[in-house]
Amino acid sequence: MAPGARNPQSVLFACGFNSVRSPMAESLLQRMFPQTLYVRSAGAKKGVLDPFAVAVMAELGQDISAHKPMTFEELDDWEGLNFDLIITLSPEAHHKALEVTRTMAADVEYWPTHDPTGEEGSREQKLSAYREVMDTLLMRIRKRFANVGAASG
Repeated sequence: MAPGARNPQSVLFACGFNSVRSPMAESLLQRMFPQTLYVRSAGAKKGVLDPFAVAVMAELGQDISAHKPMTFEELDDWEGLNFDLIITLSPEAHHKALEVTRTMAADVEYWPTHDPTGEEGSREQKLSAYREVMDTLLMRIRKRFANVGAASG
């Protein structure tokens, strides 16, 4: 493992459309380490921000309503893809990240994460599915980045 791989300074979260999972993860990690880590998110394809994702993040006091879903290509055009670590949350995003990292030195980790957008039922049942995804991401982020917190204070 490369020396910078354990405690990255820049992290990209990626999922299918950059509309639910990756913006949630981006917000969660950024909130934990606002000064320590540079965090962004992208999708394999262009999506539209999901209102349920906005609602469950607001329950945690995090406002992602201004998030503009972006593809890998758009992010590359906007600011480049200079990340130490790319965490993919869907198979499609994982394939895309592996393709992109052929020409860059970034670690790629795959965290298979349920897509709650297909959830049936009432508004409350749908919100519950989104909360489950948010809780799963929060748990994985806390575990993966525990050393970053210890290192920074």
